Amino acid sequence: MTSTVPPIPPIPPQDPISDPSGRIELAPGAVPTDNRFVNEDLLPVPLERRRWTTYNFAALWVGMAHNIPSWLLASGLVALGMDWKQAVFTIALANLIVLGPMLLTGHAGPKYGIPFPVLARASFGLRGANLPALIRAAVACAWFGIQTWIGGVGIFTLLGKIFGGWAKASEIGGQPWTLWLCFILFWALELAIIHRGMDALRRFENWAAPFVIVGAFVLLVWIAVKAGGFGPLLDQPSKLGWGKEFWPVFFPSLMGMIAFWATLSLNIPDFTRFGAGQRAQIRGQVLGLPTTMTLFALLSVLVTSGSQAVYGEAIWDPVQLVARTDSVFGLLFALVTVLVATVSVNIAANVVSPAYDLANLAPRFINFRTGALITGVVGVLIMPWKLTETPELYIFTWLGLVGGLLGTVAGILIADYWIVRRTVLDLADLYRPGGRYWYTNGWNRRAVAAFAVGGVLAIGGSHSAPGEGPFPADGLVPFLEPLADYGWAVGLVSSLLLYVVLSGRSGVTAARTYGPAEH
Repeated sequence: MTSTVPPIPPIPPQDPISDPSGRIELAPGAVPTDNRFVNEDLLPVPLERRRWTTYNFAALWVGMAHNIPSWLLASGLVALGMDWKQAVFTIALANLIVLGPMLLTGHAGPKYGIPFPVLARASFGLRGANLPALIRAAVACAWFGIQTWIGGVGIFTLLGKIFGGWAKASEIGGQPWTLWLCFILFWALELAIIHRGMDALRRFENWAAPFVIVGAFVLLVWIAVKAGGFGPLLDQPSKLGWGKEFWPVFFPSLMGMIAFWATLSLNIPDFTRFGAGQRAQIRGQVLGLPTTMTLFALLSVLVTSGSQAVYGEAIWDPVQLVARTDSVFGLLFALVTVLVATVSVNIAANVVSPAYDLANLAPRFINFRTGALITGVVGVLIMPWKLTETPELYIFTWLGLVGGLLGTVAGILIADYWIVRRTVLDLADLYRPGGRYWYTNGWNRRAVAAFAVGGVLAIGGSHSAPGEGPFPADGLVPFLEPLADYGWAVGLVSSLLLYVVLSGRSGVTAARTYGPAEH
């Protein structure tokens, strides 16, 4: 493939500003003004506003990881035949693996102060970046609606236990009007918080994180006292063992656990762009992600085991478990905990990204707050109450497919930023048509080719059991069927390698270095 990179235009005399730690910002006279690709929310965060610390990033992850779907992860693995030790091990390993891409893509945030869709311009082109951005936004909008519905149902359940009679209210659209009320109020609360901007999100996560941890341990102490121990679940042997029956279940399960946070491995620059430096984001993420997810999985196993001892059945859903108590104080505390936990993950994981992604689509008309509002509206229009009714088709099939595509995008981002450009970007050209990232009319054909090939390899083998999904039993592309359970990893590795090969042949070069190198 021949190079499609146009001649590099003259670099303005105002060189970017760099501080001793290697963080870079645009000089005042070099700020681009083309509103087709620029607005205030997409421009690099000024150095004086990059002040998130290790605690801020750790708190962000604690707030995002402590939610009802995370609590239920271990139950899914136990249902597949694992014992609790195998389930916790699988979750821990998956989060250590996904931490790698998270740190690699997150590096550009503190260094250049740019969000994910702007980083994607370096590899996909100024216009081509909308391809990965809109894929990421679609997943986020769906998950925003699902998480909001789950949170609304949790609030409805606990309030119904406190006041009684809520579930018997007259129905609208097949659901009690009181449930719709909880859903709408919860939805409005989320948008009100994000409307105040990223600093408000940082402050919210700072106190939400310890509050949710305390809530989880209160639940553990309560069930342990009530049970007088942790019941038979901890003594239940694995149905799979550690032999040949275990590994065919382990590897697809591992990919599923990785896919849980594969979305954030793309758009983590949306948060790290506010970082005080690389140490803050690296330490914060290392302390926050794998440790929190592993601890939460362990807590869910212990609490569920206690519930089995008390009630004679394993109750994995924490809302349903707390609803068994008659303590009004306990119910109110649980209500606040569920509300805080769901808001913290939903805003951070599912609103921030599409807000930036949609702003990148039309910077002239959409800013961060407008993008967040659009996300909220789309999250309702997709009817999440329907999505959660048929998880086999919508959540596990559709979101699983998109998860494979997200791995493909991650491979291209990592290849371009770390291998091809060695972390060196021309900051002004990320916003300037006709610059080094303009490629062919705003599209980098090498990235599109790598995305197409990696995407086919990642999802081409998608298959369904007869009558349980939309795909043929032997896969869309039968010879790719063995790869289907490893879609995220297959997409990431294949697109990374292909992009490096294509870029090497085309002679892509990094921008000139500004300031001290930082790796």
